[in-house]
Amino acid sequence: MATDKIKPKTIEEYIDLAPEATKERLWQMHECILSAAPGAEQGLKWGMPAYSYSRILVTFAVFKNHIGFYPTPSAILKFAKDLAKYHKAESSVQFPHDKPLPLTLIKKITRFRVKESQQNDAKWKQ
Repeated sequence: MATDKIKPKTIEEYIDLAPEATKERLWQMHECILSAAPGAEQGLKWGMPAYSYSRILVTFAVFKNHIGFYPTPSAILKFAKDLAKYHKAESSVQFPHDKPLPLTLIKKITRFRVKESQQNDAKWKQ
């Protein structure tokens, strides 16, 4: 990815430096997350776009064949049935570039993380 040579400082720079074929999908992710977490603090954590209130809600990153979405293990467990058709790990899920982004599901997961973070059960601190 282009960000390997130039280190972005903002989410917008991260998306602008991404491969051209993925930019629209990344903007969709960004806007979807913001709509589910209005007023979330935006920044880069571990080199990825990250959204937080008092704790990190979700992050994402672009890869050659997919967008990795990182909403914490509790969210992956909560939405396991909805995520069944995607490759996932303990705290992440992969959305392949050759399939439409499940924006409604991303929004539901992000809202779950907002609620969870307000209850102080969230895993990641800023």
